[in-house]
Amino acid sequence: MKSKNKNIVVDRILSLGYAIKGLWLLLQTENAIKVHVISTLLLTIVGFIFQLSATEWMFQFLTLGLVIGVEALNTSIEKIADYIQPNFDPKIGTIKDVSAGAVLFSAVYGAVVVGIIYIPKILQYIHL
Repeated sequence: MKSKNKNIVVDRILSLGYAIKGLWLLLQTENAIKVHVISTLLLTIVGFIFQLSATEWMFQFLTLGLVIGVEALNTSIEKIADYIQPNFDPKIGTIKDVSAGAVLFSAVYGAVVVGIIYIPKILQYIHL
């Protein structure tokens, strides 16, 4: 939403408010986002248990942020598509499928990164 105020600080504060509202709406309405946020919290706890290095934390949070961000964009695309065409339409279906595929791609990438970080640590823990 475009603000009529020309003050850049006020505009940024208003924009932050809209972003927080959007995040809150996602958390209230989208189960997939809830799953990703819970996964992030659990992996953060596990990261402290396994004492991740700064680099491992960086990759973990970049990956988790990527997955959540792509999921949020997927939700936006689906809502726009449903608004434009509330009835079944194969072209809209393709758009929604590709958007969901982007989420899957980022989630698979995320699983690989998490595996690279944690599998050696788990194996080392098991062999002690």
